[in-house]
Amino acid sequence: MEIYVVKNGDTLYDIARRFSVPAEDIIYANQLQNPALLMVGQALVIPHGETRYTVRSGDTLYAIARRYGISLQRLIAANPQLENPNRLRIGQIINIPLGIQYLGEMLVNGYITDASDATLTESLPYLSFLSPFSYRADLQGNLTPTFRVNTNLSAARRTANLLTLTNLRAQGGFSSDIAHAIFTDQQVQDTFLEQAENILSQGGYYGVNLDFEYVYPFDRGSYNQFLGRITERMHRLGYIVVTALAPKTSDAQQGLLYTAHDYAFHGQTADHVILMTYEWGYTYGPAMAVSPLNMVRKVLDYAVSVMPAGKILLGIPNYGYDWTLPFTQGSAARPLSNVAAVTLAGQRRVQIQFDETAQAPFFRYADDNGRQHEVWFEDARSLKAKYALVAEYGLAGISYWNLNTLFRTSFLVLESMYSVEKPL
Repeated sequence: MEIYVVKNGDTLYDIARRFSVPAEDIIYANQLQNPALLMVGQALVIPHGETRYTVRSGDTLYAIARRYGISLQRLIAANPQLENPNRLRIGQIINIPLGIQYLGEMLVNGYITDASDATLTESLPYLSFLSPFSYRADLQGNLTPTFRVNTNLSAARRTANLLTLTNLRAQGGFSSDIAHAIFTDQQVQDTFLEQAENILSQGGYYGVNLDFEYVYPFDRGSYNQFLGRITERMHRLGYIVVTALAPKTSDAQQGLLYTAHDYAFHGQTADHVILMTYEWGYTYGPAMAVSPLNMVRKVLDYAVSVMPAGKILLGIPNYGYDWTLPFTQGSAARPLSNVAAVTLAGQRRVQIQFDETAQAPFFRYADDNGRQHEVWFEDARSLKAKYALVAEYGLAGISYWNLNTLFRTSFLVLESMYSVEKPL
């Protein structure tokens, strides 16, 4: 696999000939909505480059993958002719895909709040954990399902489901009061834990994923006590505990999003910690990269100083925003998928630029009413830069928010750099 940035005068078929790759493969890999319309600055994944290997006595696909420094999933995908990947014949020809340097194995979590079976089916081979945003708690500790997923799809692809528990209100948004009740009221907490255990006992889950946000600063100690209690109970029952934390750069960072999230305690107590390293560019803020690499590094520099790097899952956004300029307080950006962002650039005939500091693509355009817009999103280059941080910092892996919309490029870049650890 290779990343190619479109230059002035390029056409899809020129690029396909240059790399000796069928144009249809480039269209598929990049989900191109209008293949005849490429924009200068657009990053394309080129699924090309391979050599051939003749199977010898004792060979297995796993051993061949290790020999060439590629993931087993990638090797299987490059050999659709194999009727049974677990049984090779001496003399059989195996295609070996080449490309970006292989960096090792990692865990991958994916959140979903709504996704089609087709999107899930294509995503699951690249996931260790699937975290449907599934249950919200109320002030009495009762758990109500918000989203159900076909757990059979996950099991068939050796992906472990995590029961995601949140302090979301019924009408939407995180509730500080719900979190406070669960953390400080013994009866409410008992109800919460009993109902969580009852859901887990029905089968299909590997552990719990706690996403408690907008926690009152004075509830920091209570949150820690609750985390210690639920972790002890889950471990006794054979489940893992994962927590999601706001992107802090120091323990002294203040605010409703940050103060109560104790990096050191969560890192000591939970099995894995998801750092939500996104939303610098957010719905009600000014236009900027959603997950600028320079800011992500600052969060990681602090995180690895107080918690084991091998427990950390780095948050990866699977979306972008379209802001109307000039920014005014109270105005809202329009969320859009990464594929939709590139399609929009094509429709508006504008060049895609790349910010080297943030390591993120963006573009500007004028709408039909003459209003100026600025769009930031993710592409193959920005994702490659974020994925590389896993190896650089020795992290456990990554966590996508969220996988409701398919962005095939993200998985193609991922599998060119890492193999996905499967807990099942």
